[in-house]
Amino acid sequence: MSTEYPGIKKYPHLLSPLDLGFTTLKNRVLMGSMHTGLEETKNGFQRMATFYAERARGQVGLIVTGGIAPNEAGMVGPGAARMETDEDAEHHKVVTQAVHEAGGKICMQILHAGRYAYHPKLVAPSAIQAPINPFRPRELTTEEVWGEIEAFVNSAEKAKQAGYDGVEIMGSEGYFINQFIVSHTNKRTDEFGGSYENRIRLPIEIVRRTRERVGENFIIIYRLSMLDLIEDGSSWEEIVQLAKAIEAAGATIINTGIGWHEARVPTIATMVPRAAFTKVTAKLKGEVSIPLVTTNRINMPSVAEKVLADGDADMVSMARPFLADPELVLKAMEDREPEVNTCIACNQACLDHTFQMKLTSCLVNPRACHETELQYTPAAERKKIAVVGAGPAGLAFSTIAAQRGHEVHLFESSDQIGGQFNVAKRIPGKEEFNETLRYFSVMIEKTGVKLHLNTRVDAEQLAAGGYDEVVLATGIKPRTPDIEGIDHPKVMGYLDCLLERKPVGRKVAIVGAGGIGFDTAEYLTHEGTSPSLSPELFAEEWGVDLSLSHRGGLKPPHPHPSPRQVYLLQRKTSKVGKNLGKTTGWIHRASLKMKGVQMMGGCEYVRIDDEGFHIKVNGEPRTLDVDNVIICAGQDPLRELVDPLEAKGFKVHLIGGADVAAELDAKRAINQGARLAAEI
Repeated sequence: MSTEYPGIKKYPHLLSPLDLGFTTLKNRVLMGSMHTGLEETKNGFQRMATFYAERARGQVGLIVTGGIAPNEAGMVGPGAARMETDEDAEHHKVVTQAVHEAGGKICMQILHAGRYAYHPKLVAPSAIQAPINPFRPRELTTEEVWGEIEAFVNSAEKAKQAGYDGVEIMGSEGYFINQFIVSHTNKRTDEFGGSYENRIRLPIEIVRRTRERVGENFIIIYRLSMLDLIEDGSSWEEIVQLAKAIEAAGATIINTGIGWHEARVPTIATMVPRAAFTKVTAKLKGEVSIPLVTTNRINMPSVAEKVLADGDADMVSMARPFLADPELVLKAMEDREPEVNTCIACNQACLDHTFQMKLTSCLVNPRACHETELQYTPAAERKKIAVVGAGPAGLAFSTIAAQRGHEVHLFESSDQIGGQFNVAKRIPGKEEFNETLRYFSVMIEKTGVKLHLNTRVDAEQLAAGGYDEVVLATGIKPRTPDIEGIDHPKVMGYLDCLLERKPVGRKVAIVGAGGIGFDTAEYLTHEGTSPSLSPELFAEEWGVDLSLSHRGGLKPPHPHPSPRQVYLLQRKTSKVGKNLGKTTGWIHRASLKMKGVQMMGGCEYVRIDDEGFHIKVNGEPRTLDVDNVIICAGQDPLRELVDPLEAKGFKVHLIGGADVAAELDAKRAINQGARLAAEI
């Protein structure tokens, strides 16, 4: 790589080439596999081509696609993508060609879902139903197992035919291959069951036969589960044995897999510390001679550089960070890390969408997977635009509109940008939200947005400013429920607690169990260092054995005791936290449960007085002896400026909470701001 890039000195390990013998990768960055939904959508291959080519132009060393099934049984769901026929290979050529023209390299991930498949034709080593799947798999015969091996090999051959530089064989995360490896899911008595040697025959045969079929000059990455995080998972000695066998079978690279999908330990959500699992990969260094890739919660060039400098791995895998910013590597090369739009690991627009069968995108970058339709092209006519409110919606609109060439004035009544993100960033486990505010601060300056802090504007001032358009991103005001005694001294709003940091007693009731209620409970049950900032504390709290002296890397969890007794209440009789994120809701519930939080549905709020909080639970009277009652009972939009502005002839645009405040939704707010900015 040319030394003309100033970032080379700052990230010497990250930006150094990796020689694989028959080919060289330009740097040590692997764009990890993500299922985006583009694989199955209309014009999907053209959209995939645009999506991956943009990341290739951003200088990613090696891209891995989302999981593609080798046959019908292996599909993750009905109608999911397969690589099985010449026709399938032909469709993919537009993708590989686009990446190669952009100067990149790309591998196709072969993923057989096994018992995780969300369709009735699923198969597995044994007929054991996954706890996260309503379908029970059919046990394969011995002959059929050999047929599945051939399906992998054929899929790799077709991938080569399609122009891919290699394949990644998905052997981790609890999918088909992983299901054969551990006794937890493999109860077979034939040559693919019983002893560990028999249980690892499947992955070894797949890699060996694939190498024979595709020849030497083709990358084979094997994704190896190094930390199953389930009962009866692999031991460390078994992992080393498998890694050596996979190398001998012809793999080019071993990529780290962390945790099965059914594991009850968070592995990629925002409360997981950065680079929390790299020491697991480091343990394998020296056991094999092929390059090792480490993964999970590596989201900035500086984090990746430290991991490589410490010798934990030969490459780093970053997946969602390339949804957030396709130019992450290029920005490192050009020493522009402050301009990286950091992945905050919220899961809201990526994994949550995937599990809801929606197209993937990104909360902080709505263009992700929408590159063909959401474009920030120079404005045909330069306008002078006033934006009121510097929360996520206002920030997204302002920076994109200014980038397109408009003169943007951003007015914020407080002394800092961020809106509700200033609340979120204070929650233990949500420290990453600081990064989004850092990014917007940098982009305000770079794009020339004129920021006016501590400035409350009215319709008269805006009318006198000569603006062509006014965008209201004024956010929300917390709702006050009608409860007798709501003005009692022990009552406070969530902003008093989280933003103003007013003192809170040792016994607390929280009214409202939506996202803000859960955040408030998380804030009140932690004291001292947040586990999300310390891999050691995180591992202790959730029961992760990073030394792998326990099978599967699981040990008993030892959460730090809560400094408070907390009640989390809701009127609805449904499960508390039912509407939280599809892939993170269980984590929030588990976290609070570990802290002894009492979550109560079916509550009727009677009154608040000196005795405490009088409620009825499913009709039964109860008095909670609490020092404070914190109100998290929803929000209403702040729209006071709409009528006065319209009376003065302005066309007013409402975005973010000012438009809809039902649940604070940064994903919708940033998306709304970006899309309005793209067309204004």
